[in-house]
Amino acid sequence: MKLINNGKSTQVLSMVEIIPELKNISIDTWDQPSFRSLQLQVDILRLDKIHPEISGNKWFKLKYYLEAARLSKKKTLVSYGGAYSNHILAVSAAAAIYGFSSIGYIRGEEPTTPSPLLKAAKEFGMRLHFLSRLHYDQEKNSMTINNIQDINNDSLFIPEGGSGFEGVRGAEEILSTVPTHMYSHICCAVGTGTTLAGLINSSASHQNIIGVSILKGTKDLEPLNISWIRNTTSLNKVQIIHEDHFGGYARKSKSLLDFMNVVYTNSGIPTDFVYSGKLFYSINRISALNFFPEGSRVLVLHTGGLQGNCSLTPGILQF
Repeated sequence: MKLINNGKSTQVLSMVEIIPELKNISIDTWDQPSFRSLQLQVDILRLDKIHPEISGNKWFKLKYYLEAARLSKKKTLVSYGGAYSNHILAVSAAAAIYGFSSIGYIRGEEPTTPSPLLKAAKEFGMRLHFLSRLHYDQEKNSMTINNIQDINNDSLFIPEGGSGFEGVRGAEEILSTVPTHMYSHICCAVGTGTTLAGLINSSASHQNIIGVSILKGTKDLEPLNISWIRNTTSLNKVQIIHEDHFGGYARKSKSLLDFMNVVYTNSGIPTDFVYSGKLFYSINRISALNFFPEGSRVLVLHTGGLQGNCSLTPGILQF
C-alpha cells in the first residue's frame, strides 16, 4: 500500500505494516437458541474492528485501487456515493492517509445540513459535488460502462462501493486474515457483490458461500457480477437469500432495530441497519428453518459500516 524506494526498486508494503488496526481482526462466537438446537457453531469475523472510518471490507476493496493510483502517480481519487455512503467516507480517509486529494460525487441535492458522514469526508479534505439523482445515475453509469479509469491525467476513478476487478482482488484476501478452512459455510451481506465474488474466488472447495442481499428486486444470483468469478463452476456452492432486505437498500423496520439491540445485549457485537444487521437477522432466521445441516460451522463476515447508524434518532440503538 505505501511505497518506499530503497534506491533499487519500489516495494509495496502490506496493509498491516501501515495500518496496525488490521491486527485487531478477531473471530467472536455468536450464540442463539436456534444454533444450539442444531449444534451449529456460528462465529463472526470482526472486520469492523479494522479502522474507525475505513472499516470492514472497505480496506480490502480499496487496496488495489490505492496501489494503482500510487504506482501510476495519480494525485486525486474520484468516486461516487450517497449522503450516508460509508464508501465515500472510506475513500476520503484513505486519500488523506496516503497523500491523495479526493473528489466525491454525491447523489441528490446538497443538504442544508450535511450528514455526519459527508461532514467527516469534508474534514478529510474531500471536495464534494452534488448531482440530481438523474444526472448522478447517468454520469456514474457512463463512467463505469466506458471503463474510464482516468478522469484526467492526475485522477483515478474508483467505482461506487469499490466494485470492479480491483475491488474483487482485494476482497479475495479477506479469508487469509485468519484461519478459515474449518468452516463449512461463509456468509456475507451483498450490495454490489464485490465481497461475495472475492469470497467465491478464495474459498475452499468444501465451503458453501451464502450471501444475503440488502437490495430489493434481486433474484437468483443477482446482484453478483458473474464476470468477476474466476471459475464459474464454483457458483454451484453459492446461494443468495433475497427475503431479508426489509424493503430495500437502507430500509429498516422496528423489528430489525429491536433484533440488533438484542444481538448487542447478548453478544456485545454492534451491527448496522444497512448491511450487518440484515445479515445477522437472516442467518438467525434461516437457521431456525434448518437451512444449515446439523453440526455446521458457519463464519459470518461483519463488514463494518457502523457509521451508517448515525442517521438514526439517538437512543433507538443501545450502542
